Amino acid sequence: MPQRYPIPASTVRAETIVTRSKFIATIGAADSVDAARDFIQRIRNEMPDATHHVYAFRVGYGSSVQEGLSDDGEPAGTSGKPVMAVLRGADIGDVVLVVTRYFGGTKLGTGGLVRAYSGAAKTVIEQLPLTEKIVSVTMAIACSYANFEPLKRQLPHYEATLLEEKFAEHVMLTIRVPEDKLRDFSREIAPFRLK
Repeated sequence: MPQRYPIPASTVRAETIVTRSKFIATIGAADSVDAARDFIQRIRNEMPDATHHVYAFRVGYGSSVQEGLSDDGEPAGTSGKPVMAVLRGADIGDVVLVVTRYFGGTKLGTGGLVRAYSGAAKTVIEQLPLTEKIVSVTMAIACSYANFEPLKRQLPHYEATLLEEKFAEHVMLTIRVPEDKLRDFSREIAPFRLK
């Protein structure tokens, strides 16, 4: 899995109308399959009178992604697959998208459903702010009091975060480091660590 990838920064909702049917697309972050299912259930609970709640989710990124989708009663392949195709094309990880449909009285046909669901998905993705997920490693480091400040000064150069410091006979630090910077960081701080 890549160490950095784009994910949703917030939950966004957008509404489109196609031949009197209302399509409400809601997109947000989900870092696990359970989180995606919880998000989907929350949308169902918010709009229990809707005709359909079509969804697609992608947890992870790159080659280690887990995907799920549902047509939720729409004709097979007309809704969940088009929403998933839009998600894949957007190249976003840890994402869940639910398109809720309120039937407007006119059947859209297979092609019309594909266009309506993929259009709703594209509309909400265009409005979605992104942030970067950084896969990181937490490590414990022991150093002398004399090396404490010099070691701390190295942290920003490697996007490392000091999570905890304990002062006893030596200084014990708990540090979070982006996985892609770990090797260089470890090499840089080696002289400061207790042997």
